[in-house]
Amino acid sequence: MLRRLFRDNGPLMFHQSGGCCDGSAPMCYRAGEFIVSEGADVLWGVLDIDEVGEIPVYMSAPQYEYWKHTHLTIDLVVGRGAGFSLETPTGHRFLIRSRLLTDEEYAALEA
Repeated sequence: MLRRLFRDNGPLMFHQSGGCCDGSAPMCYRAGEFIVSEGADVLWGVLDIDEVGEIPVYMSAPQYEYWKHTHLTIDLVVGRGAGFSLETPTGHRFLIRSRLLTDEEYAALEA
């Protein structure tokens, strides 16, 4: 899906807000289309996808504080989400899957 979205839209980015309902889903935008701000948003990670390149993934700072002890996975499932995420018209939606970090993973992250 990311290769398809890149082909159709150019460079991409994700933003994970702390909203409710569809506001809690990761939203995929054209790079720079969603304005992030220092202090309000955290660069959570970067996806490196063959043929696409790097896709920055931002998260609202309050949401990051809530989830910083978890392993998060951006997944794609069949079904329509809402909002302005680029995959919405495809009949798929991105979602977050989470689990707590193990003690070893948390120690490595802290280091």
